[in-house]
Amino acid sequence: MDPELRIDHIQPGQCIFCLRVLKNGTTEHHLIPRRCHRNRWFQKRYTREKMQETVPACRDCHKTIHQLVPREKELGKHYNTVSSLLNHPGFSKFVGWVQRQK
Repeated sequence: MDPELRIDHIQPGQCIFCLRVLKNGTTEHHLIPRRCHRNRWFQKRYTREKMQETVPACRDCHKTIHQLVPREKELGKHYNTVSSLLNHPGFSKFVGWVQRQK
């Protein structure tokens, strides 16, 4: 399934990355980190709506994204879509592993 189409098929409490439905629900991951919203580079390139866009992520995936890409500017510039995050070599490996867990 095309990663960008996932958002239309997500159930409440389902992670957009690993597609698991968890009892604890999900957190909201800002595709462009909030710390970048005041930065001129981002303001020139993205609308306010795009910068405020979030996707549902389980705690495991959300934590792993920020561990693998700790610099928020890099996250906002290079990994600001679901597909770009899923194409990150370390994160795609993690998603494959976590999908096999109970």
